[in-house]
Amino acid sequence: MSSPLHLPNRRLFLASAAVAATSPFWTVRGAFAEELTRTPAQTEGPFYPNKLPLDTDNDLLIINDGITPAVGDITHLTGKVLDAKGNPLKNAVVEIWQCDAKGVYLHTGDSAGKKDQQDKNFQGFGRFVTGKTGEYYFRTIKPVPYPGRTPHIHFKIKQGKKELLTTQLYVKGDPGNEKDGIWKGVRNEKQRDAITVDFEKVKGSKTGELAANFVVILGVTPAE
Repeated sequence: MSSPLHLPNRRLFLASAAVAATSPFWTVRGAFAEELTRTPAQTEGPFYPNKLPLDTDNDLLIINDGITPAVGDITHLTGKVLDAKGNPLKNAVVEIWQCDAKGVYLHTGDSAGKKDQQDKNFQGFGRFVTGKTGEYYFRTIKPVPYPGRTPHIHFKIKQGKKELLTTQLYVKGDPGNEKDGIWKGVRNEKQRDAITVDFEKVKGSKTGELAANFVVILGVTPAE
């Protein structure tokens, strides 16, 4: 685990990291719209936060001005949001939420009975507004399994008051995928592959940080 980040350097880090991530992780395989595989919609599940945290930024490892980071494998999660024609979607709100390293969600329906188990330093939920190329960036942890589910991160894409897509991201090669009913529920192999991504070691990282890239292709073309 890397040493805690301190404000205001933390905000500078997040901004610079998002810019630095533009290569090579922003590359879309098959840049032509007809080759793009649309991201399948998946269940929101029971644990979208019923009470949002005070801190909803894109760094899920540090809450507000805290100095103690969350437990877990640090992951730099990058990607783009594209419309059905392959055009970048600017000013879309990307929301993610996931359980902590001990398998506990921020939702009180899950955390209420697990106060001693929950990682209080994990934000559990974050938001990012896409830029002109549709890019987003989060610093979070590699997802972990819990009873009944393979490791995954929930995603919700919004624009204005409209929800455009809710889906989930999975870890490529995780043995739990084949036993997960929601992952297996995506019958189209290309779509299933599109939501199952590599978590690769960041070159030069002395703390074993990871990088993952998830390109979201919307099934509709949002209004301007």
